Amino acid sequence: MADAMDSKPPSLDALRIDRSQAPAKSGAKWWLALVVLLVIGGGASWFMRPGGIRVKTATVAARSTAGGVSRTLLNASGYVTTRLEATVSSKVTGKVSEILVEEGMKVEKGQILARLDDSNVQTGLRLAEARVASARTSLAETEPMVKYTAAEMERMTGLEKSRAVSASEVSRSVAEAGIQLARLERLKADIVVAERQVDDWRQQLDDTVIRAPFAGVVTTKDSQPGEMISPMSSGGFTRTGICTLVDMASLEIEVDVGENFINRVKSGQPVEATLDAYPDWKIPCKVLAIIPTADRQKATVKVRVAFEKLDPRILPQMAVKVAFQSEESAEAVAKESLAVPKEAIAESGGRAIAWVIRDGRVERRAVTVGGESGGEILVAAGLSSGESVVLNPPPALADGASVAVEKSP
Repeated sequence: MADAMDSKPPSLDALRIDRSQAPAKSGAKWWLALVVLLVIGGGASWFMRPGGIRVKTATVAARSTAGGVSRTLLNASGYVTTRLEATVSSKVTGKVSEILVEEGMKVEKGQILARLDDSNVQTGLRLAEARVASARTSLAETEPMVKYTAAEMERMTGLEKSRAVSASEVSRSVAEAGIQLARLERLKADIVVAERQVDDWRQQLDDTVIRAPFAGVVTTKDSQPGEMISPMSSGGFTRTGICTLVDMASLEIEVDVGENFINRVKSGQPVEATLDAYPDWKIPCKVLAIIPTADRQKATVKVRVAFEKLDPRILPQMAVKVAFQSEESAEAVAKESLAVPKEAIAESGGRAIAWVIRDGRVERRAVTVGGESGGEILVAAGLSSGESVVLNPPPALADGASVAVEKSP
């Protein structure tokens, strides 16, 4: 109890917080904040430095030639097609016994491509030929009877005048002669029918031999010996064709041109084609025909383009890009053709644009591209000669932005 009475309650000084070290820690925090502000300020000064975005430029130049020049009015893409292509099949259903072609083989019109099993047809043909022989034998037996009955009828008719025979006997001889004559005509008709049956079986035998309908190149081999083939699709394991035959002399290009641009295309117009497989090979072509109907779903019109000269490198179903050309005089082109490097033309919203520098700031321009010549883009509208355009414009470039032109090294 004495100890409890002697203990004193804690004073208020014991509850005070010692702040002797606080100034040191607070100073460290202020120093760190100052460094962050300096970094942010330096970055802002870098991005807001005088002169704006640094870009490279080129000058819009007028281009003219001494004679007629070729301009690209319209670009399109399509595929190499063939006007004459067929999946060669048989006229009858049968089992393939022999195939005489392979992919890439050239064949002539009428050349044998394959044969079907003809054992059943051969049996039917022999039976039809036997029927013809039987009918001819019957005809040979009947011909003497016709002559005999005809002579007997004449004899009975002569005896009737002397009343040596009765009228009934005469009538019987006339009837017998008529019957034999009718039988002779029927046997002649039977021979004709039997011969037609022979022709039918011979045609069926010929149908087991599959020939090329035209000269061309075999592009695919669609069946093998032992498989069934039918001219109609019957499902299962039955094939519908022996091979695919293509006439390489009928190759052409089919492209779809938008309705809005079909007015730039006309029959006989020069075209420059470029195969995706040979991008550096410019192939001279011309417009063969404009199909007089439009595709409602795609809003396009199909155009057929013919090659000026065929080449073994051109193959069916190859992807191709075509440029529809226009022939104009040098004077007409010089008035409206301006050239800029390819790097000066960009695309935005499906339209060609260029960035023009005026008084240290950029201005976005929509331009009309007229084609390509010597590595430069020909501009028909949107630019003026002598203006400076930005090369390889940065994605962040905005209309009215300040720019600084980099000097060429």
